[in-house]
Parts: sequence; structure tokens; C-alpha cells
Amino acid sequence: MIILETPRLILRHVVDTDAAFVLDLLNQPSFIKYIADRGVRTLDQARDYIATRFTKSYEDHGLGLYMVELKEDGTPVGLSGLVNRDTLPNPDIGFAFLPQFWSKGYAFESAEAVRNYARDTLGIKRLLAITSQDNESSGRLLEKIGLRFDELIVQGDEELKLFSIDL
Repeated sequence: MIILETPRLILRHVVDTDAAFVLDLLNQPSFIKYIADRGVRTLDQARDYIATRFTKSYEDHGLGLYMVELKEDGTPVGLSGLVNRDTLPNPDIGFAFLPQFWSKGYAFESAEAVRNYARDTLGIKRLLAITSQDNESSGRLLEKIGLRFDELIVQGDEELKLFSIDL
């Protein structure tokens, strides 16, 4: 199911057949360093992760992280979307891309589209984001789409940067 289109990208639901991509992305050293080690090591675990995280979020909240594909040829390049966390009072925007697709503007293009979708389609009034303290590039991207650093917060055993924007 296509959720958004930008000049170069399509954002759609993550589905079972995306398991190989999800497995690759979740095991990138940058994903493990800046987001978390999700412990997904096989295609079966990736399919289960898609069902319990992505599909469940779409069903329970009407939003989630979406597959980002190149419009020109359908190449999957990353994930971008919204997450409803029990630990935060508002939805937060998130994104992760394979390293070979960094510095091409895809994260910015998709995150800006997701921000607008949150405001214009979902009617979200306040959007949050969290990053690890040393993830400077994600912080710069969030600021580029209008979010501002608010404070450090504790999530689990980690102190994270909290960003926000009133839409």
C-alpha cells in the first residue's frame, strides 16, 4: 500500500517480501550503533519482525515506518515514517537508510514528506523525534525539517536527545 510519493521516492507499507531488506538494514553497523540491535539474524526473524512491529503498528495506530523505494526502479533504500511509543506523549518521526544511499537527499526528502503527512493527513499537532546523543547527522536532518532539540530524556538505560515541532 503506497502512503506517500515524492519527486524521487515512494513510501509504502513494509510487507513480508521485504524481509531480506529488513534483515540487511537492521544488521548494518550504523543501525546497531545509532538505533539498536534488534537481534534479527535470519529471514524468518525478519518476517516476524515485520509482522510484530510494522504491520502491527499500521493496524493498531494507522501509522508506522514505511519502506522507502526509488521511484525510478523500485530499489529499496531505507525506512522512514512515524512511531507511536508508549514512552512518548506524541508520535515520533524516524528514519534509517542503507549506507550506500546516504548523502543523496533521500532521508531529507522522505522525512519532510512524512512531517507533512503527519500534519496534513493525520492531523498530528506535535511531532517528536529521538536520537542517540552522538548521532549528529540525524539531528541535523531533523533540524532541517523544522524540529528543534528540547532536552535529554532517559529511555530504558540510554539518555537520548528529544526533538519536537508544533505542526
